Amino acid sequence: MGEKVETSGSALADRRRYRRKLQQCLAVLERLLAEERFDRPKNLMGLEIELNLAGSDGMPRMMNTEVLKRIASGDFQTELGMFNLEVNIAPHRLDGRVLDQLAEELRTGLGYAHRKASEVDAGIVMIGILPTLGQHDVVSENLSDVDRYKLLNEQMVAARGEDFTLDIEGVERLTCASASITPEAACTSVQLHLQVTPDRFADVWNAAQAMASVQVALGANAPFLFGRELWRESRPPLFEQATDTRPPELKAQGVRPRTWFGERWIDSAYDLFEENLRYFPPLLPICDDQDPMRVLDEGGMPGLLELVLHNGTVYRWNRPVYEVADGVPHLRVENRVLPAGPTVTDVIANAAFYYGLVRALAEDARPVWHRLSFEEAAENFDVACRYGIDAELRWPRPGRAAGTTTVPVVKLVRDELLPLAAAGLDAWNIAPADRDFYLQVIEERCKRRVNGASWQVETFHRALEAGLGRDAALAATTRRYSELMHQGEPVHTWPMGLSPTSAEGPA
Repeated sequence: MGEKVETSGSALADRRRYRRKLQQCLAVLERLLAEERFDRPKNLMGLEIELNLAGSDGMPRMMNTEVLKRIASGDFQTELGMFNLEVNIAPHRLDGRVLDQLAEELRTGLGYAHRKASEVDAGIVMIGILPTLGQHDVVSENLSDVDRYKLLNEQMVAARGEDFTLDIEGVERLTCASASITPEAACTSVQLHLQVTPDRFADVWNAAQAMASVQVALGANAPFLFGRELWRESRPPLFEQATDTRPPELKAQGVRPRTWFGERWIDSAYDLFEENLRYFPPLLPICDDQDPMRVLDEGGMPGLLELVLHNGTVYRWNRPVYEVADGVPHLRVENRVLPAGPTVTDVIANAAFYYGLVRALAEDARPVWHRLSFEEAAENFDVACRYGIDAELRWPRPGRAAGTTTVPVVKLVRDELLPLAAAGLDAWNIAPADRDFYLQVIEERCKRRVNGASWQVETFHRALEAGLGRDAALAATTRRYSELMHQGEPVHTWPMGLSPTSAEGPA
């Protein structure tokens, strides 16, 4: 949804024409794949981080327009809610000292953005869900003033035909309703992109799906929503329910939700694009004038803009991306599993683990998706979201043994997956110093069983025990989190509990 959308209601009328264009785009994609017209391997990765704006009191600030004016950088953009921003890092080649380079670019960019935002008391917070966010903050009036968000909201509300219902039972239970999709804006994530050739796409996507549960267990950072303690990573259930255009009757019929883990391992990128057309009605049926087949026949390279737009409204946790750059098409796997934060070091450690492990698993002679059922992978994802770093997952037995077994995620990572991630980073030619530094961050999280979610929960409960009320404890936890986040040491080193300044609040 990154492209600007400007349209009137009348432009949405001809859904039949839009469906025909989608089928044309899909046929052109199939032909491009058959004719091997895609870009050569470049080992390119990309990184996007969604951010929250919060004041010195820890409360959300609906000020992204003002903050973006002050930042005045094309690297920072609006996101769905007025309390959100997004930072985009230019694509980098996966080799050498790229991890440290990314870390330095992020520290510089986020530090500058935070200083500018603080001029209006709306500092930058990298966190999965801002603990102080309330239901009154996620109303349609607080959608960013951007055409595509307003149009998407209108179409999703019309498709559902009634309020969106949130019902999440974790440590506590949250039930509420929303007349708009704005609660989705509470979810702030890290998106990791990897450009892949068509013949490698299925293996990389399958590997990413298999390891998604491990990623979210290690990186969980969203235990609170609207004042309730829910799952250790509450973004996935929130995102699914906040974008669910199905009324109860369609759910009962087995219609798939638009936020979707999937239901099978794949053989080609085509499988995912084809499923998106087959299962999901268009939300933004806006037709481009380009005839994709004619463009291809005349030697050009079609943008497949309808397909790209539709693909952007199906929220897979590992999403296929088609894009044309410099006149040549390429495919990417967009990994959308991880929450934002807690620190730049943690974000880059999560990225190092992902890029290393996904390569190792994709190139394994005995692929994990041949030994783990898709149903087990989906259940693992649910368990990891619920329990975070304390999760126990189903995983193929080690060695040549058949079947799967249940194993604590911290043991699985330390005994089996960290060595694989290291081998994968070696295959990318990542500098050994970077490899060892960032994977050690992951190892220390496992040793100490600490990640962003566990730190937030422990600190919150200590604040309650110290006599703070619930709202005050959430605000104090947020202030302390922000303080430590900007200091920059990885979360496994953070002291538990509040500092005197965070407990007292802003002067």
